[in-house]
Formats: sequence, C-alpha cells, structure tokens
Amino acid sequence: MKLKGSDIETLTADSRELLKQLISIPSLSREEDKTADCLESFFRKKTINPQRLRNNVWATNKHYSEHKPTLLLNSHHDTVKPNNGYTLNPFEPVEKDGKLYGLGSNDAGGALVSLIAAFLYYYEEELPFNLIYAATAEEEISGKDGIELLVKHLPAVDCAIIGEPTLMKMAIAEKGLLVLDCKAKGKAGHAARDEGVNALYIALEDIRWAGSHSFERVSALLGPVHLAVTSIETPNKAHNVVPDECNFIMDVRVNELYSFEEILSELQGGMKSNITPRSLRLKPSSIASDHPLVRAGNQLGLASYGSPTCSDMTLIDFPALKIGPGDSARSHTADEFIFIDEIEQGIRTYISLIGNFGQEIENSKN
Repeated sequence: MKLKGSDIETLTADSRELLKQLISIPSLSREEDKTADCLESFFRKKTINPQRLRNNVWATNKHYSEHKPTLLLNSHHDTVKPNNGYTLNPFEPVEKDGKLYGLGSNDAGGALVSLIAAFLYYYEEELPFNLIYAATAEEEISGKDGIELLVKHLPAVDCAIIGEPTLMKMAIAEKGLLVLDCKAKGKAGHAARDEGVNALYIALEDIRWAGSHSFERVSALLGPVHLAVTSIETPNKAHNVVPDECNFIMDVRVNELYSFEEILSELQGGMKSNITPRSLRLKPSSIASDHPLVRAGNQLGLASYGSPTCSDMTLIDFPALKIGPGDSARSHTADEFIFIDEIEQGIRTYISLIGNFGQEIENSKN
C-alpha cells in the first residue's frame, strides 16, 4: 500500500520524542505508574480519550463497532532493572551515531511507540475491523496485573500483534517457560570429619545430569527443549559445616511437543532434588501459518521464525503475531539502544501489515 509521506514523517518525529520521554521515566515492573501517566497524556494531546486499568493504558479506534472483528496492537512499557555494566545513565535518552540509547529503548520502547504511530495512522479510518491499542505492564515478570488482567476487561479480541524486538521478522511461535526451584536435601555435619551428607554435592550431581540430558522431541519450528541452571546457593554461611540444603534455579524453554507435566516428570525421574515450578502459565504459543495476519506479512516478504523467548503472547487465548523493531539480542544489555531508523521502518511495516490484514479480511468475505 502507498503510505502518506508527510504523515510518516510526523508520526516518526512524535514517536522519537515519546520514546525519549518514556526512557527518562523509571518504569520497572510493578512501578510503571508514571509511564502510564505519560502515555495517557500523549493520547489526550491527540484528542483521544484512553482508558486505564491499573498501569495498563488502552484505546479503541474512532469507528469501533461490536459487529466487526478486532485486532489488538499491544506492547509493554515496563523494563527490567539496569544492570551494573551501564556506562551511560539508563534514564537519560541519548542520540548518538544513529542510535537512541536508554533503558527500554529496544525492549520494547521502539515497538511500543511504533505501534502507537500505526494506531494513530488508522485511528479515524473506516476499517473492516476494529483496532485496540494497549500499552501493558508487568511483561518482564509475566505478572498477573498486565495483559492477563487487561484482556478480561477489553471487548472481544480476535487476534493481536505483539510488539517486541524481532528485527521486524514474524515470530509465529514461541517457546514456553518453566522456572523451577530445586532443593537438594542432605545432612549437616562437621566439615573436618567425614560426617553428614553434603547437599551441595547432590545438587551438583543433579545439575550435571540435567546439563547432559536431552529431551527427545525436537520441534521443526522451535527446536529442542533448552535447559539452563542460572543460580545456586546454600543457606549455610559457615565454612566448617557440611550444608544440609542446597537450592538452585533452572530455566527451561519448552517447545510445543511437550506438556509442562511431561517435562517435570522427566526431570524428576533423573534428579534427586525436589523440583517446584513457579508457574504453569507460560506455555508455548503459536499462530497458524495461514492466519490472515501471517498472510498479510507474507505479502510484505517478511520472514517468519520460532522464538526462543516468551512474551505476553503466551498469556492470551487468541492468535497473536510477535513482531517489532529492534533486536532481541540487545534486550537487557548494558547501554541498551535502538537504531533511530528502525523506528521509522517499524512504523512503515506495521502500517503496511495492518493494511494488508484489512485486505485479507475483505477477501475472506468474497
């Protein structure tokens, strides 16, 4: 479709300024109230009255009708904590060498503001479908007061575009996530004598087993189940006491060929430590390759892939396509940035994707 150049330039400039404002406001998960205020103010300046549920901000297009299908445009405005490697102020937006630096610029500020721009582009148009834009909270911690809460209060949604940094490739599937708290139990004893049962050694034995274990079923789209031990500790701080307990955390990325129950059963069968999942909510998700959203992206020549990381896509019960400007490899890194031209490209691609989706809806009526 042919885009209006003057509109794209204005939308891109507004998006950059909005992203700078958002970067300058700390918005750690569960502490997003100030960025929610900023987003509400932005919409009102555009003469759009947004709605708010806790720290989730959303709006519908001007010609919303309950008789049309609905496309949700969603991204998150919370961030992780800045890590110790930052050399720049994470809350000071800095433009340099074609990049915009700042915490949340890449994950997922670029997608967040680009989707707003696409929403504004179509806001007053009479479309064959409805648009809802939602900037949601708590994505980085998969919290229950983010999109999982909001969708219960939205009008019916048929499908969604989830804005995350994917280099504008279509993530048509993503792995589920199991975070496992593992506890090895031993028996305390004096370290100077051959006493007790060292829980740390039991844990290390289990970790070695888990590190070398392969899950048999490999997905053509998402690949194998991936497992990593990310933390280990004992409550014992005395150097001369054999620890009777050792705790470690496992991060398991699950493809669509396994249920969480099967993963847990297989791990528990090979390990002595007790395994407790933190949540069973973050299951693998996908959208059909012939869904109108995917076909709309195919018309643009967008590549598709299976994502190893999970997003809010896993917490909704309708088909969703994950796509956005920026690169997932930059997420959660020190001196996070997004290329400035990625924002404009994101806006253009989102607008074209939504336009093509409308054509697919019209074609389906014939």
